[in-house]
Amino acid sequence: MQLKIMMPKKKHLSASRAPLILFLCQMISALEVPLDPKLLEDLVQPPTITQQSPKDYIIDPRENIVIQCEAKGKPPPSFSWTRNGTHFDIDKDPLVTMKSGSGTLTVNIMSEGKAETYEGVYQCTARNERGAAISNNIVIRPSRSPLWTKEKLERITLRNGQSLVLPCRPPVGLPPPIIFWMDNSFQRLPQSERVSQGLNGDLYFSNVLPEDTREDYICYARFNHTQTIQQKQPISVKVISVDELNDTIAANLSDTEFYGAKSHRERPPTFLTPEGNASRKEELRGNVLSLECIAEGLPTPIIYWIKEDGTLPINRTFYRNFKKTLQIVQVTEADSGNYQCIAKNALGAIHHIISVTVKAAPYWIIAPQNLVLSPGEDGTLICRANGNPKPRISWLLNGVPIEIAPDDPSRKIDGDTIIFSNVQERSSAVYQCNASNEYGYLLANAFVNVLAEPPRILTSADTLYQVIANRPALLDCAFFGSPLPTIEWFKGAKGSALREDIYVLHENGTLEIPVAQKDSTGTYTCVARNKLGMAKNDIHLEIKDPTRIIKQPEYAVVQRGSTVSFECIVKHDHTLIPTVMWLKDHRELPSDGRFTVDKDHLVVADVNDDDGGTYTCVANTTLDNVSASAVLSVVDVPNPPFDLELTDQLDRSVQLSWTPGDDNNSPISKFIIEYEDAMHEPGLWHHQTEVPGAQTTAQLKLSPYVNYSFRVMAVNSLGRSLPSEASEQYLTKAAEPDKNPTAVEGLGSEPDNLVITWKPLNGFESNGPGLQYKVSWRQKDGDDEWTSMVVADVSKYIVSGTPTFVPYLIKVQALNDAGFAPEPAVVLGHSGEDLPMVAPGNVHVNVVNSTLAEVHWDPVPLKSIRGHLQGYRIYYWKAQSSSTRNRRHIEKKILTFQGSKTHGMLPGLEPFSHYTLNVRVVNGKGEGPASPDRVFNTPEGVPSAPSSLKIVNPTLDSLTLEWEPPSHPNGVLTEYTLKYQPINSTHELGPLVDLKIPANKTRWTLKNLNFSTRYKFYFYAQTAAGSGNQITEEAITTVDEAMASRQVDIATQGWFIGLMCAVALLILILLIVCFIRRNKGGKYPVKEKEDAHADPEIQPMKEDDGTFGEYSDAEDHKPLKKGSRTPSDRTVKKEDSDDSLVDYGEGVNGQFNEDGSFIGQYSGKKEKEPAEGNESSEAPSPVNAMNSFV
Repeated sequence: MQLKIMMPKKKHLSASRAPLILFLCQMISALEVPLDPKLLEDLVQPPTITQQSPKDYIIDPRENIVIQCEAKGKPPPSFSWTRNGTHFDIDKDPLVTMKSGSGTLTVNIMSEGKAETYEGVYQCTARNERGAAISNNIVIRPSRSPLWTKEKLERITLRNGQSLVLPCRPPVGLPPPIIFWMDNSFQRLPQSERVSQGLNGDLYFSNVLPEDTREDYICYARFNHTQTIQQKQPISVKVISVDELNDTIAANLSDTEFYGAKSHRERPPTFLTPEGNASRKEELRGNVLSLECIAEGLPTPIIYWIKEDGTLPINRTFYRNFKKTLQIVQVTEADSGNYQCIAKNALGAIHHIISVTVKAAPYWIIAPQNLVLSPGEDGTLICRANGNPKPRISWLLNGVPIEIAPDDPSRKIDGDTIIFSNVQERSSAVYQCNASNEYGYLLANAFVNVLAEPPRILTSADTLYQVIANRPALLDCAFFGSPLPTIEWFKGAKGSALREDIYVLHENGTLEIPVAQKDSTGTYTCVARNKLGMAKNDIHLEIKDPTRIIKQPEYAVVQRGSTVSFECIVKHDHTLIPTVMWLKDHRELPSDGRFTVDKDHLVVADVNDDDGGTYTCVANTTLDNVSASAVLSVVDVPNPPFDLELTDQLDRSVQLSWTPGDDNNSPISKFIIEYEDAMHEPGLWHHQTEVPGAQTTAQLKLSPYVNYSFRVMAVNSLGRSLPSEASEQYLTKAAEPDKNPTAVEGLGSEPDNLVITWKPLNGFESNGPGLQYKVSWRQKDGDDEWTSMVVADVSKYIVSGTPTFVPYLIKVQALNDAGFAPEPAVVLGHSGEDLPMVAPGNVHVNVVNSTLAEVHWDPVPLKSIRGHLQGYRIYYWKAQSSSTRNRRHIEKKILTFQGSKTHGMLPGLEPFSHYTLNVRVVNGKGEGPASPDRVFNTPEGVPSAPSSLKIVNPTLDSLTLEWEPPSHPNGVLTEYTLKYQPINSTHELGPLVDLKIPANKTRWTLKNLNFSTRYKFYFYAQTAAGSGNQITEEAITTVDEAMASRQVDIATQGWFIGLMCAVALLILILLIVCFIRRNKGGKYPVKEKEDAHADPEIQPMKEDDGTFGEYSDAEDHKPLKKGSRTPSDRTVKKEDSDDSLVDYGEGVNGQFNEDGSFIGQYSGKKEKEPAEGNESSEAPSPVNAMNSFV
């Protein structure tokens, strides 16, 4: 079977149904011979007509006649012709030649002869040993373009308003000519609803007008085949108006026969064509149905169309010639029916019914198809056509009516079907089917070719297919054979036949893998078999990774003039080479240096409006392509509005209109309107109002006596446009002021004056020339009349000679040359203030605690304040000793209490102190006299910490403490408290001892202490109010010398030295492990133990310098300051440097417990180093070190 190159149909066969399906396929389509050149060289095939001239062949008589007839077949066919039903002997006519290897005839009439000689009906026959094919009947006719007959045309004269038909009546040509009307200048005559050309070529006037008068109405006929134009004699038309007609009547008739003022009388419509109330129209299926109605009347009628019992087809209906012609294209039988045209004017309506019948020349339902059968097979030829009337079917065999053709036992005719059964090679022939009725005919050739051929595979061997993963793979296996071969597919050298539950086997031999995967790669074998043999072919399949865009360009909105970048990152199969290109709006990028393309990016610099659009990244390989798009919107602030116009100009309002500028792809949200006052503030623009973006007019309120100019700005999401050009200026009339000055105040600068101030009106608010102010005042509580003064355009007026601090009523009114402003509001003011005259009385103090006291006083009389009461002010100070008073001036503190308060709190006092205070009243002018001084004392408080604490003279069992009293005792010291406790080698605190020391002591010795032991001390002072803050310190008692000597003896032993070396090596390893763990973020051993220790006073080693943390007091949990360990001179130094491992042990021989904690950190230096002064004189104990490792 032939490989079908069309869209493959899926074939799903089962073993039991294969013979039935195969038989049906043979019955329906049989074999198709592929157009493979190599295959066609070997196969015999009956003739097939491939090209022929049209049935109705109109020729140009000035050129040679060419009648085409081309055919194919194997062996190549021979050609013969008939003319008017009889054999046409070409050899006997010297003007006729046949093209070599073809049946095409050429008649050389350009040298001699006439085209009319060769008019007739021609038919071509192509024949070989397998049969004969025939062409259509080709009717040859030369085109004709005859001249118009000579005729004498008289001038047509008619009255204005009458109807007129100018006949054309062109000569009958072949084909019919195209008609049009022109004048002598070859200009087409204008047409309208009143004047139009009919389908028959006549020119119709529904009513004539004087301007229709002319001498050159010429009808032209264009014959396209001969490219000639014929013209009719010009027609002259004269339209007489009423005035002209009356002049003529006046010369020949009486007055009673004059025409009225109207032209030819108005009338309802009547049809010029078609005639009568009804007509008939017949058209063939597939043609254009043209229906025409042209009416006359005055006024000019309008034409309407309807279809009775139906609607006009929407997509196929067209109106021509000012709706006087209705056209329906591709007309069908369903378009038959009654069509009504209606002509209507103001005086009436008329209608005409056209009955349409659609006939049909024959057309194919099923045209016969070629059959290729193998010996013994069955098949059918079907020839089915339709038409109106129904066509008659007749069969021919090799160009001869089948009734007189030789009999064939394998053939049976059943109307439009020929059934073949058990065909043999002698059954090969060409059959012709003719379907005809009165309107035409159809002729089709179909051959039956009986072949016996072993299978052949037409697809090239070892074809390589490359397919993208997850897509269908179609492996072709084009084949041919007769009988029809069966096709099987195999994968690999030893694979079994591929099943249809995974694969799809198409009828044309193609193997489809619906979703190809990586494991689909391999070699596939196509095998074709029939009873005459077998053929096979190998096909190779490779699966490639799909091309993907893993980073797509994204939608961008950029402002004009900026730079935008689109990214497109492509991932592809490594064996494929992609090409990436960028498109703009599906076209190539502009050849502009602003567009830069690199591997993954497209960059557009200096973006302008034309750059907006859709940008597409396209990645192509030889197997696939992908694309991704993004839209670029170029935006900017709007262009400024233009065409500003002022309308409706009134005294207090005007309407402003404008035309918006381009919004630059960002909608305008609002318009801002500003104004300039060229009279008062030229060059300065003020905000007038805002309107929504959809509005282009605004009604503006105006002020008098302002020379306005306006401008408009548009606003969108990107910002504000440039201002528009300024509008024309508009000067409003002067008027009295609308408002009075604001911020009116009356305050005295001196005790005997009143200063009246206000905020003056600006020029815009003045409303006219001659702006002044009328200032008025009078005492609030008196009976005086208003005193007024008109002042120039200033902002202050001073009234002198006023009593001190008296309330005044004040008002300031604006006026100009046009009049006064409205009555102003009255404002309360006061004349000038003076200092208060009386001090507050009954001042007394209530001490709340050692740092806080409350003060009370009586208010002073309001009249004595002589001004606005600002509040009361307390001065207080601490009494100094005689020595201090000589050295430093007394420092007074001030607290002010606003308003009319009569008490206040004094915070921040010092305990156990002697204070003095007084109170004064304050007004806007200043302070009044002070009240008598009041003295008070603060009670005792807790003391501060002792100023210092140091430990001196350490012995085996005693330590001496020296200290300085607190710098702020805040009372009388009653005693000191000393607490201390020992600290053992594991940092644990021992029992706490509590001692009370008299307050007059500054030195104390502790005895019966343990030797070589560290102690922590807590020391604080007390008053009757309680205990103060404590100070802490640490110190160590000295070591017994005999014990130290024994320790030295042990340290000199060889076994001990070896043990210490082993311990040192172990410690080194542990240190390395700790260092590694700390760098990894874990805890080192010393820190782990100290973190787990329950005693909060043991601090961990500092990570920054390797030193150990210091102890803090158990009560306040504050760490000791660096360097707080007691040096050899037993003094406390808070600024000593941080301790190191060497400070607490014997150089690098410091010892560690097995868990990594340091055990020598609290031991001193060796005794042989006492001169260094800052270190402990105690030597380390090897015995203790030994015990610590047990």
